[in-house]
Formats: sequence, C-alpha cells, structure tokens
Amino acid sequence: MAFCFFNSSFFFIFFFLLFIIGIKGSSSAQLSPTFYITTCPQALFTIKSVVTKAVVKEHRMGASLLRLHFHDCFVNGCDGSVLLDDTSSFTGEKNARPNKGSLRGFEVIDTIKSQLETICPGVVSCADILAVAARDSVVALGGPAWIVELGRRDSTTASLSDAEANIPFPRMDLTDILTAFSNKGFSAKEMVALLGGHTIGQAQCFTFRERLYNETLIDTTFATSIKLNCPISLGDDNLTSLDAITPLSFDNGYYKSLVNNKGLLHSDQQLFSGGSTDSQVNTYKSSSLNFFIDFANAMVKMANLSVLTGTNGQIRTNCAKVN
Repeated sequence: MAFCFFNSSFFFIFFFLLFIIGIKGSSSAQLSPTFYITTCPQALFTIKSVVTKAVVKEHRMGASLLRLHFHDCFVNGCDGSVLLDDTSSFTGEKNARPNKGSLRGFEVIDTIKSQLETICPGVVSCADILAVAARDSVVALGGPAWIVELGRRDSTTASLSDAEANIPFPRMDLTDILTAFSNKGFSAKEMVALLGGHTIGQAQCFTFRERLYNETLIDTTFATSIKLNCPISLGDDNLTSLDAITPLSFDNGYYKSLVNNKGLLHSDQQLFSGGSTDSQVNTYKSSSLNFFIDFANAMVKMANLSVLTGTNGQIRTNCAKVN
C-alpha cells in the first residue's frame, strides 16, 4: 500500500532530484546499482515483492525493516551482522540492549533470502537485502525512493558490546545524539533527517515512561492520552506510535509532532527543545519535499558505511548463520 499525494509537476521535480541523489550516492567504487543485473536479475523484484506483501499485511513491518538496516549499519558497518545468531565464538547483536525484545522483521529477511537462494544461490548478500528492504519499506508507506548501491558482502562475526556502544538510545540528550551520529560521519542536518524515519515507528512503554511522567517539555493532553496505554508501573511492552499525527504514512508528521511537544521519546523531543536543531525540524515540518530529499541522501550515505566488498566477508546462504 502506498500513499500518494503528488501532482505531475511534483513528480517531475522529485524524480529529477532522485536522479541527482543517485549520482551523488555513487561514491563507493566497488558498489553499483546494477551489481546483480547479470548474476541475479530478479533480485530487486523479489525483494520488493516480499517487502510489499509484508507491509500491506502489517504496516508496522515497514518501520521494523528500516530499523533493522539502521541497527546493522551503525555497528561496524552495513554487513548483515545484526542478523547473526549467537555462536560459541561470539555473542551477537540481537540481544544487545537496543535490540533485545524489540528488533523484528527477521522472518521477512529470511523469506527473501530463501527465495533468492532458490533463484540464484550464493549470489545476493544479506547486507544488500537489508539495504533494499529498507528502501522498499519506506516506498510502500508513501515515502521517497532512492538508488541503492549493491555489492556488499556479509560479515562472519557480530558483537553485542559494539551494538551497545554504537546504537543511540531513547534517553539521550541532544549533545549525545549529535555525537553518536557525528562518530559515523553524519552532520546535524543528516541526523535530523535520518531520525525522521521514526515517522512510521513505534516504541515500547518502558522506553518513554520516564519522559511521560517526569518531563515538562511535553504537551499535557498528549501525555494524558498516552498514559492510558502506559501506566506508571505496568505495560512495559505496550506500543505507542512515534508520530502522533500520521503514524501509518511515511511523511513529515513526526516533525509536526515535535514542534507541538508531542515527541514520544526523550531523544526525539530533544531535536526541538530550544537547541541547534530546532530550525531544521521547522524546515522539515514545513516541507515534506525537503525532508524526503535529505532523508534519501542520508540513507544512501548510511548504506555505504564500512561495507565489505570484493573478497572480504562472504555471501551467507542463511542470514542467521555463518557459512
């Protein structure tokens, strides 16, 4: 299901800019948008088909697949390590504090991988599947498209401690959020754009309860309504949408929520709290086009973080296990 509100003039401008984004994003010499054109020409169609069906069945899955890619790339690069189960030689990332009990969508990735292994065995990496699935999830919910460069290979190890050290967490203040993204090479503007992915996300009660009951920079009517689903001592796993306005569409409703002090997570509201990122939030609140362009550019950049190519890593036949 896609939500579309563009007129024809918008389409012309948008896809022209998308073309520019694709050129700008082609910065990693060993990656290419056409990497599988001869070895697995059905790869992109297969991924899109499975993702679209999964998102139509459950809108939340779009956010889950986007988050999987983000949590993969922020830990030692976009190498599919987030998908690995624990082994006798390493403890993986699935049970790290930012992931345990909340990271999901593994079954969708497994379905994609199974279909691709039938069509072209040993060709398409799990890391590439994550990157394409994130893009297709955003598109399925009405968001922008971008060109995904391909050719990543999969890691042969994972690290719980690295996941806990690198993935931003919901109670961060603005300075810490900026530092976490800066450490990965992102500007403040890119950070604000990437966090706009929360427009389709949900959070468990325990991640925002402290803000709900103890903070003052929150709309009181909003807080009162959320408390019904998140009582002070119960319902830790109860879910609430991060976008208080249009939670089922990929749009700029997340930023509109922040401007109205309806950010659910402490870290979200920090983007609009009298600090250096207020003006960028206002820009995206006023222009979904600006948000879409900047988000797409930032996603291209994120997907190129410390990728494995050439003879590094492997093409895992099962995304949860090293070959």
